[in-house]
Amino acid sequence: MKVAITGSSGLIGGALVEHLRGDGHDVVRLVRREPAKPDEARWDPSGTIDAKALEGCDAVVHLAGAGIADRPWTDSYKQKIRDSRVRGTRALAEAIARLGGKPKVLVSGSAIGYYGDTGGQEVDEESPMGGGFLAELVRDWEAATAPAADAGVRVVHARTGIVLARGGGTLGTTLPLFKLGLGGKLGDGRQWVSWISITDHLAALRHLIDHDLAGPVNLTAPSPVTNATYTRAVGQALGRPTVLTVPKFVLRLALRELADEGPLISQRVLPRRLDASGFSFAHQDVDSAVSAALN
Repeated sequence: MKVAITGSSGLIGGALVEHLRGDGHDVVRLVRREPAKPDEARWDPSGTIDAKALEGCDAVVHLAGAGIADRPWTDSYKQKIRDSRVRGTRALAEAIARLGGKPKVLVSGSAIGYYGDTGGQEVDEESPMGGGFLAELVRDWEAATAPAADAGVRVVHARTGIVLARGGGTLGTTLPLFKLGLGGKLGDGRQWVSWISITDHLAALRHLIDHDLAGPVNLTAPSPVTNATYTRAVGQALGRPTVLTVPKFVLRLALRELADEGPLISQRVLPRRLDASGFSFAHQDVDSAVSAALN
């Protein structure tokens, strides 16, 4: 295949590039800076895209966007998060729609933030939209792919949970603290965490490209756990204690609005459409996923 990827400098995008190339596929990396290598092409989320780079692609995987949890949510940063996803996705979808030779599929990044805080209730792709900034963002982010879908391209929304990887994300960012024995549960630790190993996440993205799925698909493991259980799993894998607790008020003081839609949110999300399509998880329990990520 020939596959174009945005967000290829990120944790998931970079790993996906290597994953696809390892299987012999051609990859075009859409970058926002001036292209410096033969496999790169210019794109700008505000609307400028090198359409020639998209011609002849079998698939486009869109993973670009400002980091949701990179910093506290000021009004200006929330606008940056929104513009980078909604405007960027619409620009890419419109460019795809104008192509003579369109890709068969657009796999567009999305998030389980769509469901809001679900407490202990299990939710899947049939569940309604929740409340909050992230839920509204995901609604508009997914809607921005409409030009591609209207042009006959199969569009999949990869609603991603917490990706467990040593090189970044929740696990990678907090790993130094856990190694020092300073890891601990967040708040009361009863909030549900819907996770997926990076191995399964990459395999799931390939599955979405190769199989006839469209619309929202949850990219989470089938066994979400509480924050307390996740914290113990990381500590046990490292052989470090996890007796500390980060109080809710400290998280809210440091992260503001992000605290309640990030580390304190409870989301028990199941990958029912992925399961029904025959996808096989390499890591179905959090202990094996954490161990695999660390090793």
